[in-house]
Amino acid sequence: WPSIFSGLEIIANRVTFSHRDGGGSPSLFDLLVSLGRNHHATFALPDVQAELDYSPGAMVYISGRVLEHSVCPWLNGERLVIAHFMKDAVYD
Repeated sequence: WPSIFSGLEIIANRVTFSHRDGGGSPSLFDLLVSLGRNHHATFALPDVQAELDYSPGAMVYISGRVLEHSVCPWLNGERLVIAHFMKDAVYD
């Protein structure tokens, strides 16, 4: 299907340690869609001292290259994330 994003990744039941997306574009936003069932994950943005509810149905737009981000461990349920992103090299 058509998409403005240059890449798509499906992440299943994985804790994501704090990182920045090195290949991302600093001027474009990535879309992260949290899916699954019965989980109460937290999306952390330490650069801005924020923790967001990352329960199923949550959508987060961030510049993954600029902002450090992570997903903390959760206690129950299945977690699925669809990450839509832009690779800087594709648009150079």
